[in-house]
Amino acid sequence: MAAQTEQEKTALQLDQKDYEILRLIERNAKLTVREIAVKINLSPTPTHERIKRLEKWGAIKNYTAILDKRMLNKRIMVICMVTLREHSRKAGADFINAVLEFDEVIECYNISGDFDFMLKIVSESMDSYHSFFVNKLSEVKGIGHSKSTFVMDIIKETTFLL
Repeated sequence: MAAQTEQEKTALQLDQKDYEILRLIERNAKLTVREIAVKINLSPTPTHERIKRLEKWGAIKNYTAILDKRMLNKRIMVICMVTLREHSRKAGADFINAVLEFDEVIECYNISGDFDFMLKIVSESMDSYHSFFVNKLSEVKGIGHSKSTFVMDIIKETTFLL
């Protein structure tokens, strides 16, 4: 089967049962098919078939655990805005490839406005962030300007879409 285009992915028709399944899985991916089936008043076999279809079509991209950053000694969160010196396809690809290699970067967005990219970075301490910034991020070729903003407190943080 050929790779789906973005338009084909958005064309997937979801009904109320699909949304119920997605909502349940989004909040607790450890639910069994039987548990989901009971909650949506459907038998296990069609529930399982729906889940497989949602996975196949990419509505369910992955199953994951959300870890507590503080418990893992990742106490510093930084939003780093980056502008590239040159705006070419190669410069952008080079930057993206470098960022994908950094474990400290947990999210990266290509944005519009005054900056080209927004990075969400976690680190153990101010010293470890400084080391990351000086020895890794600032060594990436093509960066023209960056601005780091330190997160003081997290007011809302969720992965829920439904």
